[in-house]
Amino acid sequence: MKFHWLDITTLITYLLLLVSMGIYFSLRNTSTENYFVGSRSYSGWVIGLSMVGTSISSVTFLAYPADSFKTAWLRFLPNLMLPVVIITTAYFFLPFFRRNNIISAYEYLEDRFGPSVRTYGAVTFFIGQLVRISLILYLLSLMLNEVTNLSVIQSILLAGIIVGLYTIIGGIEAVIWTDVIQTFTLLSGGVICLVVIIHQLPGGLSQIMDVAIANNKLTFSELKNGILQPVSWGISLANKTGIMMLLLGLSWFFQEYVTNQNMIQRYAAAKNVQEARKAMYISSINIPIWAFFMFLGTALYVFFQVFPTTAAAEMLDGTQKAEDILPYFIMHNLPPGVAGLIIAAAIAAAMSSLDSSINAMATVGVHDIYRRHWVKDREDKHYLHVAWCLATAVTIVMIIGAYILTQTQTKTLQDTYNTVGSIVMGGVLGLYLLGFCTRRGGAKAVWFGVVLTILFSLWTVLAKQNLLPAGLHVPFDLYYTGIIGQIV
Repeated sequence: MKFHWLDITTLITYLLLLVSMGIYFSLRNTSTENYFVGSRSYSGWVIGLSMVGTSISSVTFLAYPADSFKTAWLRFLPNLMLPVVIITTAYFFLPFFRRNNIISAYEYLEDRFGPSVRTYGAVTFFIGQLVRISLILYLLSLMLNEVTNLSVIQSILLAGIIVGLYTIIGGIEAVIWTDVIQTFTLLSGGVICLVVIIHQLPGGLSQIMDVAIANNKLTFSELKNGILQPVSWGISLANKTGIMMLLLGLSWFFQEYVTNQNMIQRYAAAKNVQEARKAMYISSINIPIWAFFMFLGTALYVFFQVFPTTAAAEMLDGTQKAEDILPYFIMHNLPPGVAGLIIAAAIAAAMSSLDSSINAMATVGVHDIYRRHWVKDREDKHYLHVAWCLATAVTIVMIIGAYILTQTQTKTLQDTYNTVGSIVMGGVLGLYLLGFCTRRGGAKAVWFGVVLTILFSLWTVLAKQNLLPAGLHVPFDLYYTGIIGQIV
């Protein structure tokens, strides 16, 4: 089934709205201070909703429903650690970033360890984000190809050019406000889907709960040999357990809220520390949002038990990708016009990640590398023009990267992203914690730690690919590589 003309009209209207916002905010971009941090003028609720939009991404819209549809709620468990991370970061780590009106997360690294460590942090962020946004754009193009008459290449060009255009000309203000709109679009799309499911099921909401409970779909369980088995709650590096999943969430969210430029830039854009803290508290609504989309996947499981289809059954048994279940439901069970709105929500989820990364990369490239090391003491207008050029270059590379990914296998792409990320960005949280929590160690100590962490990451990657002798196998579940890497 392909898009109805009403769906196409809805989608085009939404995309034109995003471009219009970029044009509007471009008229206010007269300095790098405005382009990078919005003149530090934003209230907490705006920044908070923007942080939500950046965090939820297409993983929330596609992967969470897919996971709870096929398995249960184990993927949700790490998210329960978000409040601990937010409270700790708001009172312990945030003052470090607000102290000297910084623009970049990596300025702190120079203050603490010297310019070489700042450059290391900036370069690893840049490399990791380039791979990430190419992969996101590629996956977005696959979805557009599924529901429209556009080819994958046309979809890459359409989505890449639009998100690049409003981000390049609009700067951080366009990113923040479009993220706010995309957050509401995403939520409205999910709510509409759930309402339709409840309305069409004979037993409504109570039927969803009854079937889900009877089939253990609301438990923290792992799918083994086709059977959902509850995870244990012990401590183990060899298996997934409840405690270890919580520790994984702790590590992941600390890395997100303490080291990610996408987040740090929003702290800097807030009016003051109090508004930045308010933004962080507001971003905690991610938890009920994630829970909602997990429940949507559970509801889809019940729906296709009552109204079975061959495609849904194949997604359940692994013949087809489970991530296709929500787009499949949208295209086959929603009326024209409404389907276009929901697909716009899915596109919003991806774009809210892309625009943040493009702007953050332009910020880091200009502020941490170009202005810091290459061309110093030029007028501010020069650096603003360089930021536009760099954001344009990043957009072009993103589009080329997504095209290259069309020539490979998706599994290989995900493995490639995980491999690159673990090698170039492994241990970044440990680096910041060394600075925040101790007064010991300088650049020499950091570089020693960086080399050890890269060797550790290479070991785990090569062992995973079975490229090492049996005696050098990894004695822990690779799920926990990140946690151990931070300790190293």
